Amino acid sequence: MSMPTTPTTLDRFLTPAHRALWQAADDFAAQEIQPRVERMEGAPHRVDRKIARLLAGRRWFGVTVPEAFGGMEAGHVAKTILVHRLARVSGAVAAILQASLIPVAALLYYGTAEQHTTLLPGVADGSVLMSIAVTEPDQGGHIGGMETTAEWDGRAWVLTGVKAHVGNSHIADLHVVVARTAPASTRTSRALTAFLVRGDQRGVNLVRHSGKLGLHGFSYGQITFDRVRVSPENVLGDVGQGFEAAQSSSILYGRPNLTAVSLGLHETAVSLTAKYVSNRPRYNGKLADLSVIQDRLGQMSARLIMARILAYHAVDMLDRGLPCDDELLTAKAPGHDLASETGNDAMQLHAANGLDESLSIGRVWLDMQTTYAPAGTGEVQRRRLAENLLRQEDEAASKCTPWSVLHTSRAQPPVPDRPVSV
Repeated sequence: MSMPTTPTTLDRFLTPAHRALWQAADDFAAQEIQPRVERMEGAPHRVDRKIARLLAGRRWFGVTVPEAFGGMEAGHVAKTILVHRLARVSGAVAAILQASLIPVAALLYYGTAEQHTTLLPGVADGSVLMSIAVTEPDQGGHIGGMETTAEWDGRAWVLTGVKAHVGNSHIADLHVVVARTAPASTRTSRALTAFLVRGDQRGVNLVRHSGKLGLHGFSYGQITFDRVRVSPENVLGDVGQGFEAAQSSSILYGRPNLTAVSLGLHETAVSLTAKYVSNRPRYNGKLADLSVIQDRLGQMSARLIMARILAYHAVDMLDRGLPCDDELLTAKAPGHDLASETGNDAMQLHAANGLDESLSIGRVWLDMQTTYAPAGTGEVQRRRLAENLLRQEDEAASKCTPWSVLHTSRAQPPVPDRPVSV
């Protein structure tokens, strides 16, 4: 296999193993995913189950799972490469991969030795596909307002409630469900607990999948839990540790994962637009000959370079165990903003043709809209950045250990210095 041509911008972040994985992801996307995109777009009400099996065949669901459990143990840069390169061809396929990696983080960080031994081999080979169910229909991202409850009846926890926007809701075998286990007066940080719930358990019901604005083929729907019994050994972490499990998974996996999806779509929007204006006749030449068009293209290119650096710089720091909470926030929020601006420019430069379903730019633009809210909206990310900035001026608060340091020492694999299985 020849080494791929990767942007020189990323040279400092990529090992030879990363470059090989980059090429493997590109080859997979071209050979297995590209031929399926048109069918997925033509059936927005259909969940594509074949894609997950193809990804499982490459063992990519185990990209951060330790080798001792059959995983790749390849780290966050490798994870970003996979999601980024798949998103260039299909945002939906990238979403299928990234959505299952978030609950894997919860299992890695908070699972017991027995849970690791029992579940991680299946995660690594793709036979156990996971989801994480935190968001609720009426509460959105307000975790403190969670209404799903789990009550102890003396023998088991009894789980009741509704979860919404659950990534891979209709194909997951195992759900990480966060529920309230303490009275409403209890601090949110101690009021919630995470549970491992099988998709085939009695009382677990999927709301019929319906097509969404973008990411056709990917399911992110509702699940209802009607007095589902969960044994104590299926508590993930300690009772009362659910908020921490949800937060850490979102911060350390959700943010960089969504950043990578956004980056792949961003890259495709730039590529499609450059190709379009280079072939579109105008006056005695091409649309690309006009200085006003070149100005727009230059802005798009600059945004892409910035988004790419932000994305890979943050996960490289995460792999190295460095404090990078602010970098993860910046990669996600301004990274999405940069992609969104480019998406709008791309649609404008395609003019009325951008509305033609036969062109891919409309699909890419719609998929871009789906990366804003998950793992925290832009307003949430900027507020966190401001809080972190102000905390630096508070001597007591500044001594708090960042999430990126607190958890990377617990279960994160080291930066790969050996060939990664591709």
